[in-house]
Amino acid sequence: MPKPDMEHTMHYLAAGSTAPDFSLTDQYNNVVQLSALLKQNRVLVYFYPKAMTPGCTVQACALRDSKAELAAKGVTIVGISTDAPAKLAKFAERDGLNFTLLSDEDHRVAEAFGVWGEKKFMGKVYDGLHRISFLIAKDGKVEQVFDSFKTKDHHQVVLNYLG
Repeated sequence: MPKPDMEHTMHYLAAGSTAPDFSLTDQYNNVVQLSALLKQNRVLVYFYPKAMTPGCTVQACALRDSKAELAAKGVTIVGISTDAPAKLAKFAERDGLNFTLLSDEDHRVAEAFGVWGEKKFMGKVYDGLHRISFLIAKDGKVEQVFDSFKTKDHHQVVLNYLG
């Protein structure tokens, strides 16, 4: 019999799936559309639970420091959380983040990617954003899913995949 906590497994997009196109507001209140970004580069869409928390800060700063290396491999970084644009602006300013942060306050994009669902933390069960990243190819297909990493080495897992 499965463990009770395994009954609510998430079904997020797999490699080969078509990524849902989306338009979300960034930290500067500009609307950013995935299909427009894909005209220039592949896009690393990384979902993170909450701006300015320790794990999310470590992950974001490591991506910040790897931006040039990722760009050289034809990859644009886009972070998505359910935080409001004003909080994303504070996060970007506080940590010198040099990439786009998008606000998915109603978590519709997270749901479309399959990364919104049940979480457990300190004995509490709640719905939230799961820390999963998707490398989207220029044709709009999910090239790779990154779902097993630590916040401090997420950037390295992505770079290792890119070769």
